[in-house]
Amino acid sequence: MSVPNLMHKTSSGRHALRRFITGTVALGFTLACGAHDWPTYSGDYSGQRYSKLSEINQSNVQHLTLAWTARVTSGPGPAGGAGSLHGPPLIIGGEATGNLFSALQADIRASVLQLDGVLYFSVPDNAWAMDARTGRILWHYYWKTRGGTHIGNRGMGKWGNYLYMETPDDYLVSLDARTGKERWHVPIASFEAQYFSTPAPIVIGNHVLAGTGNDLDAPGMLQSFDPENGALQWRFYTVPMKAGDPGLNTWKNLDAASHGGGNAWVPGSYDPETHLYIFGTGNPTPSYFSAARGDGAALFTCSLVAVNVDTGKMAWYYQTSPNDTHDWDSAQTPVLADIMFKGKMRKVAMTAARNGYFFVVDRTTGEHLVTSKFSDTSNWAQDELNAQGQPVRIPAKDHDIAGALVSSSNEGAANWPPPSYSPDYGLFYVPMAESWAMYYQTETDSGGSMGLGGKEEIGVGGNSYLKAIDPKTGKIAWSVHYPTGSHLANGLLTTAGRLLFSGDVNGNLVARDPGSGKPLWHAHLGNVSNAPGTYLLDGHQYILVAGGDTLYAFRLY
Repeated sequence: MSVPNLMHKTSSGRHALRRFITGTVALGFTLACGAHDWPTYSGDYSGQRYSKLSEINQSNVQHLTLAWTARVTSGPGPAGGAGSLHGPPLIIGGEATGNLFSALQADIRASVLQLDGVLYFSVPDNAWAMDARTGRILWHYYWKTRGGTHIGNRGMGKWGNYLYMETPDDYLVSLDARTGKERWHVPIASFEAQYFSTPAPIVIGNHVLAGTGNDLDAPGMLQSFDPENGALQWRFYTVPMKAGDPGLNTWKNLDAASHGGGNAWVPGSYDPETHLYIFGTGNPTPSYFSAARGDGAALFTCSLVAVNVDTGKMAWYYQTSPNDTHDWDSAQTPVLADIMFKGKMRKVAMTAARNGYFFVVDRTTGEHLVTSKFSDTSNWAQDELNAQGQPVRIPAKDHDIAGALVSSSNEGAANWPPPSYSPDYGLFYVPMAESWAMYYQTETDSGGSMGLGGKEEIGVGGNSYLKAIDPKTGKIAWSVHYPTGSHLANGLLTTAGRLLFSGDVNGNLVARDPGSGKPLWHAHLGNVSNAPGTYLLDGHQYILVAGGDTLYAFRLY
């Protein structure tokens, strides 16, 4: 793999190049810092959330024991907390004026990074560094926000000694990982246009990749920033923005396209062999009615999109839900792997989309390979796929004045909780819900229903599952039914110890056999709010998971 030219990108090129080579360059799908760390959102660039660690395995997992817990508090902190005489340092940044205000209770949904014995994680407006051995807080950064949608934060990115996080009021912030001191912050989207920023930045070479969300009708975009100074390197819009742009003919007109959504609000994956960053895009707008945007496919919403990380140019796309009318984004993190398909080894990208369908495409070309339903109850599309392997929407299952019974409900069969893949078993794992709802149209002028308006939805039941899918066929290999409700469980982790870790809907952290789904160990935490991670420190493997405002670390003794 060639090393990108850093000298013209930074103010300290030689230092940046040295840090790039020794700390963050991709070797295959594994970051150079080693398999014992968790240096990026999915552990490595593949999106597999698979660790090569095997100290904890099927023969000893029943002896897994709590090593430590640590609770964090958002905002300036209580007396004795961060910034107090006896507490860790509190660093305050942000663009808001006036006094500090109380923040929401911390709800850790981020992937927790672990490098050199230090954990780094975030919630909206807050970031922490923590001792990975004990859970002791080393520093706390607090961002004084202007407001915005505080729906969650997926975590941070790291480049050498620098950290990167996105804020709900649309800034990319860089911190010194050693001290928590802010280096700089730059705006990444218009706060007035109701963008909100939840993804974990993904750092690839000298590119900090940042996506955004939006609940109005602004165009989706992926942007690349210089890790040294925050300068914009390139911007890729996920919808046509001017005459002549690819995909414009799939929209009613340019105005509809340039207000068409397709936001990149969940991190993607990266293939170092092709230099392609592959990510999912969100739903088109208006979210629930197609009249204002026409009867075309509304490209490149609800799609897997591959862009060259050095240029920001699109290499290929595959749309999983043409002209979506249910707010079922395809923004889920894709999983990259090499699989044997019809007697030939193929380099693939896989995704279990919110619309209830599972897709496998060639990750170098976007060629369609497999489509299957992983939600048995999904009823919004015709039985037969089209020639591109895409489901074909049934108009009668759109929001209707009289109501339409639709599966899935708005939450979707899958959502942001990340899936996992085990190369040991060749299976793709996803937490999912099979749910039903009555979809009602409440505004007769659907052309005026921008963003998330114009409809009501009444849930009528469902069930939650953990499912394993064979990507060679798209068939369900096994399924575990959670007995309570239709809410989605959280994300997943697989390991070379032949274990699958997951949080269920009842607040348990469970270790399973990836080949059968059989439970091997569990701990009841009351709440599991993020996908588990793992790391090796001082010769011991840890399993790390969050439950709301608390981190739990487990190991063998």
